[in-house]
Amino acid sequence: MTTLRTTDTGDVVAEQVSGALRGASAELLPAEPLPARLAAGATARRETIRNSARRTLARRRAATRLSHVLCALAVGICLVPLVALLAYTTSRGVRAVNLGFFTHDPTPPGIPGGGIRNAIAGSALTVGLGALMAVPIGIAAALFLLERKGRLAATIRFGADVLTGVPSIAIGIFAYVVLVEPLRHFSALAGSFALAVLMLPIVIRASEAAMLAVPIELREAALALGARRSRVARSVVLRGALAGLVTGSLLAIARAVGETAPLLFTSIGSQLFNLSPLQPTAAIPLVIYADGTQAFPEAQQIAWGTAFVLLALVLLLSIAARIVSGRLAGRSR
Repeated sequence: MTTLRTTDTGDVVAEQVSGALRGASAELLPAEPLPARLAAGATARRETIRNSARRTLARRRAATRLSHVLCALAVGICLVPLVALLAYTTSRGVRAVNLGFFTHDPTPPGIPGGGIRNAIAGSALTVGLGALMAVPIGIAAALFLLERKGRLAATIRFGADVLTGVPSIAIGIFAYVVLVEPLRHFSALAGSFALAVLMLPIVIRASEAAMLAVPIELREAALALGARRSRVARSVVLRGALAGLVTGSLLAIARAVGETAPLLFTSIGSQLFNLSPLQPTAAIPLVIYADGTQAFPEAQQIAWGTAFVLLALVLLLSIAARIVSGRLAGRSR
């Protein structure tokens, strides 16, 4: 049999082996190109995602509308006390406001025509002196917290956080012990010290946050150019954080201008016009407290008018802080 020859047998075996290899390769490799299969799988997956999105579209839209309604309701609930306070105080106090209200001194009880000139001057004196005490120290402390790390910085930061939550009446008692008792009399200086203690933690934390917002690359670049740390702090850090520093200072002043409890233990109030820091002086919150508790309708009207002025002053300071912050931030860019 010719097929039993060695040469013929070898040829047959070789043909069988090559056929087996072709069958195995056909099973392992796809019949169509690989990119075509990937495209088909991506298309199928895309269709699956689209079908799932169509099925859940109504539910997602309902959830979005519900979240919008809940957010609007929360905003409305938060605005109700503010709007009610503004409306009621304005309706009761705007009737007492006129030119003489700002230029006249108080009159005896029962006599109309009194004003709050002495209270405006006293508030400007006490708050101004308090700001002169608190703002420079607060900014310097914030700069120290920015440049130094360790237990001392952590202790100062913790103390500022704790002091923020201390009741203002406790600060008034502290100022009474520190200044009123040694000086043997009440004074605007003692009131300024109490307000400075009240403003200090706000200035520290707000100033530190503003300085941390300055990119660290700017400080590193200035140091790499050979500038001293004092020059970097003055020309880079403070300049870059100017908007936040002004905003924090104005907010601290807005907080202090409406405080009554510290002044009851320090400057105590006065019916006279006074610009001396060593004498008792009037203040806008003290006028509201003193006249609002009297039985005379004229005094109560003065109290409502003073409350309206104080509310307008706090709103103006808050708006000014926003405007100044925006302008300074845009200029620094």
